[in-house]
Amino acid sequence: MVREQLLTDKIRDELRALGRYMIDNQLVWGSSGNISARVGEDSFLITASGAWLADLGPEDLVACRISGSQVMGERKPSKEFPLHQAIYALRPEINAVIHSSPFYGTLISCTEASICSNWFVESMYYLERVGRVGYHHPGSAELVEGIKGEIMGANVLILENHGVLVYDTSIQEARMALHTLEVMCRMMVVSRSAGLEIQGLPEETVRDFLSNSGYRPLRRWPDDRCGSR
Repeated sequence: MVREQLLTDKIRDELRALGRYMIDNQLVWGSSGNISARVGEDSFLITASGAWLADLGPEDLVACRISGSQVMGERKPSKEFPLHQAIYALRPEINAVIHSSPFYGTLISCTEASICSNWFVESMYYLERVGRVGYHHPGSAELVEGIKGEIMGANVLILENHGVLVYDTSIQEARMALHTLEVMCRMMVVSRSAGLEIQGLPEETVRDFLSNSGYRPLRRWPDDRCGSR
């Protein structure tokens, strides 16, 4: 019991640090965005409704069940609670979820532009697969159903006219995926404004990098598509 509490406290501190990191690096603004992390086989912590990510207190992180609707606390969780819950339920290897609306990522979400993952090392690593979900109102059952159709084959989602969603095996990996996505979106906007054409790496080079870079084991996708792509 003591060990479980220590783990929960550690994850709580990491989520609070993540909120500050997102504000400091312009990856979220105001009271927008919501973040969460798994703390057990059937539980996760998520930011409370209306919480400011720059200044999260212990009471701003609400414990919730993955297998049901039970909230283990007095505060109301973010309205996007069902979205986070669905990801943890369908992807047991996922331990952190970030939903945000950074400037460039949200700008791209309001266009038909596609995100390419073959531009540079970090984009190949963190943005290996990027999906896209049509617009649905925040917190709606339709949004949850929309992401269910994409989350098995992607670790980053563009939510049209809404923002972005990233999820990964740790808070650190999810944080870097979000930051890499924002850098990529900014590069897209700047390069187009400057009339520069980005030359991506060939598919075989991307495959070789993902298979042999040694940064981590080759990611195996739940949708059973072959290899890394």
